[in-house]
Amino acid sequence: MILPQSFYSRSTLQVAKDLLGQLLVHETPQGPASGRIVEVEAYLPKNDPGCHAARGKTPRNEVMFGSAGHAYVYFCYGNHFLFNLVTEAEGTPGAVLIRALEPLKGAGLMVKRRGDFEVEDLGLTNGPGKLVQALGIGREHNKIPTWKRPLYVQQAKREEAIGVTTRIGITEGSELPLRFFLKGNRYISVKPGADRPSPGKKKKIKVAL
Repeated sequence: MILPQSFYSRSTLQVAKDLLGQLLVHETPQGPASGRIVEVEAYLPKNDPGCHAARGKTPRNEVMFGSAGHAYVYFCYGNHFLFNLVTEAEGTPGAVLIRALEPLKGAGLMVKRRGDFEVEDLGLTNGPGKLVQALGIGREHNKIPTWKRPLYVQQAKREEAIGVTTRIGITEGSELPLRFFLKGNRYISVKPGADRPSPGKKKKIKVAL
């Protein structure tokens, strides 16, 4: 079942935790690709200087002030796109950044999109920029509704416990414990206590040409 729009119309913290274990799916002309959400970060509508909406509404962040469940895709550091899901009631700007996926369907397609024919699978989608590239998400997906095809979150069961740390790669609001991940999962971007992404065990995916 695709998660309905009402799923996102709740507190950002609750949505962030409940997204863990769910499946992010993108159906494209090249084929479908999906991954299990294993790491997220919450960006709160109040008292969060790290949130893009902290200084008010701009052309860049206006989707955050709209109705929940829409995609917020933006270009980061002139390098890569990041994918967020808008939360809260309309007019209350919150969002959840998807930071890491456990690759599922379409791994071969993800490898091609990452620009190599053999990659370490632990590094395929273990970062917010990596997973966006692997799933074929771009600027054109900004503001689209994610409660229907082609880009959506599918309901799945979760059994793992949730871990909590501070967020990664930001300066303002960096002390807030708003990064959530599935404990013990190999595909998270940074292990608790580490200061950089873990490369993981080398395990290559071969793609038929």
